[in-house]
Amino acid sequence: MRALLQRVSSGKVTVDRRIVAEIGPGLIILLGIGQGDTEEQARYLAEKSASLRIFEGPEGKSDLSLIDVRGSALVVSQFTLYADAHKGRRPSFSGAARPEIAAPLVDKFAEHLRAQNIPTQTGIFGAHMLVEIQNDGPLTILLEK
Repeated sequence: MRALLQRVSSGKVTVDRRIVAEIGPGLIILLGIGQGDTEEQARYLAEKSASLRIFEGPEGKSDLSLIDVRGSALVVSQFTLYADAHKGRRPSFSGAARPEIAAPLVDKFAEHLRAQNIPTQTGIFGAHMLVEIQNDGPLTILLEK
């Protein structure tokens, strides 16, 4: 499982010209589910995402977590995080989990964030989404479990 965290001042997801999710300050989390991934991995990465100290504290250091700053999360399913472009010019996505496995794990990941009192929204699994990211920093971190 791979989670690409981006600290944002705001973000939103649009599907068919309709805003389906929108947050202010917090994290946009692009989440890739790989073959063999489990709910335990979803729980671990959600807890790590919520507690990672990547927000500025009063002294200007990154020493506050998403929980500490009472930020929001926007989780967007992103199977392309499992792209393999080692051979040829067309990436392979064979490492990504099938939709019937991935969709419930994306939902579980979001549930684990909510269980930590993180206001959490999601994109629409499998839809063509326009994702607007107002990256703050920029700060982008890849977590993998």
